[in-house]
Amino acid sequence: MGRIDAQPALTARGTATRARIVEAATGLVRAHGVANTSLDAVLAASNASKSQLYHYFADKDDLVLAVVQRQTECVLAAQESLLKKFNSLAGLRRWRDALVELSQKNDGAGGCPLGSLVPELAESSARTRALLAEGFKRWEAYLVAGFTMMRTRGELKPAADPADLATAVLTALQGGLLLAQTMRSTRPLELALDMALQHVVAKSR
Repeated sequence: MGRIDAQPALTARGTATRARIVEAATGLVRAHGVANTSLDAVLAASNASKSQLYHYFADKDDLVLAVVQRQTECVLAAQESLLKKFNSLAGLRRWRDALVELSQKNDGAGGCPLGSLVPELAESSARTRALLAEGFKRWEAYLVAGFTMMRTRGELKPAADPADLATAVLTALQGGLLLAQTMRSTRPLELALDMALQHVVAKSR
């Protein structure tokens, strides 16, 4: 499937209105979850009319797909500069430290903006699950590229699999964020990421 089905070309005003609706829905879903976010609440938060909402989105499910895509873009944008520079163990540690620092700002509350959508949406439809999976794949691709560069430069053993390492690190991150959210402490996140880094070090030479 890939991204949300292609939308017809919008005017600048139309683009801004649609973005405002998506931004409002994203904030409400982040704060209250998908089930507890009504279209009426989105309309009130975005200062949009019902006719405008249904002009851009067929129904709530269609809007939720846009929220998933928006959350993916936000997550990647927040980390992109570090992920693009990740081509060494030092770069990986800088990324780890930035994630911990970000989580420390709110004592782990909120969890992962993308991962927090999984419990509600991964089983709701094949379309939403596929879009969530695509988001994680895009995130993982940065790590794969970094580990591939490390192996090319001889920092990782030839047998080290960049894709497996990326999956292991991202899995540790998601688990750490989930427990940090539950315990309101970044310690689980720190331990999970440090364990993942130790696994990478074991593959280095």
